[in-house]
Amino acid sequence: MITSNLKYVMRQKNVTINKLIEISGVSNHTIVRARRTSSISECTLGTLEKIADALDCKVKDLFEQEKNRDK
Repeated sequence: MITSNLKYVMRQKNVTINKLIEISGVSNHTIVRARRTSSISECTLGTLEKIADALDCKVKDLFEQEKNRDK
């Protein structure tokens, strides 16, 4: 399962949702969904890159993969 670290990264960088919308050009709807751990199942690499660039971090910092323990 992939979980979002976006909320944490935004807090660390002291960036609000409105500020991230402004500096990334990504829609409010996409950012709000990406902040939730289970609400986003797909996001283009271009969108992730815009968010990461706006937060001065790497795309891999925005999400983490948890191993599926059922396997």
